[in-house]
Amino acid sequence: MTTQNTEDHRVRVGAQRREKTRLRILENALMVFNEKGPDMVVAEDFIAAAGVSRGTFYNHFNTIGELLVDLAGTMSNEVLHVVDPLVLKLDNPVERFSMGTRLYMHMALRYPLWGTFLRRVGTQLATRGQLIETYLTRDLTLAHKKKMLNVKNVQVAHDIVLGSIFYGIDTLLGKRSLELHEENIIYHVLMGLGIEEPEANRIAFMPLPKAKAVDGPIFSKLKFVEESNKSIKKIKTVKN
Repeated sequence: MTTQNTEDHRVRVGAQRREKTRLRILENALMVFNEKGPDMVVAEDFIAAAGVSRGTFYNHFNTIGELLVDLAGTMSNEVLHVVDPLVLKLDNPVERFSMGTRLYMHMALRYPLWGTFLRRVGTQLATRGQLIETYLTRDLTLAHKKKMLNVKNVQVAHDIVLGSIFYGIDTLLGKRSLELHEENIIYHVLMGLGIEEPEANRIAFMPLPKAKAVDGPIFSKLKFVEESNKSIKKIKTVKN
């Protein structure tokens, strides 16, 4: 092995070790945040949970805020790597963001620990600059360009949909027996965005494709709640 190859190998091994340590901190941080809340934690909580030194922790994160943003973004993006390929099978951009919204909320039920984390950190940390914004804006922009939405600008639609996602997750985790909540949310969101009633009803109650378990490095360590027969919902028409 040449000197250059040896140096390259060391760089790769060092990068892999660094990433492994970062993920270990993130995995344990999820438990810490859910146990104590994002406003009650200190650096020592994460250091002890991950079993790393104080210096190692600060080599990765300068502040707890940085850690919180990294964890929220990493987990949301892992979910979107499962959800977006299913969404992209649809040509209609309204169907895309509607199905993506329902699948994202559905994942929060299938991974309750992640759903609880989302409830605690809030919409801004969970979405700003993350893939969920990128993909949602992509589909809303296309729908707006095609004059499928009756809104003045995409930002209005963006805020309506994102707010619905996270308030919906909060409600679903607090009231597990609430039937067809995701579908009813989407139905009324679509009506508010100017979609005609029959089309809004059709799109909101489209059968969801079966989403596989998230195989990202953090989610692979979490419990995945399998779908039961009760969770397979019948298509119903919303009555005003």
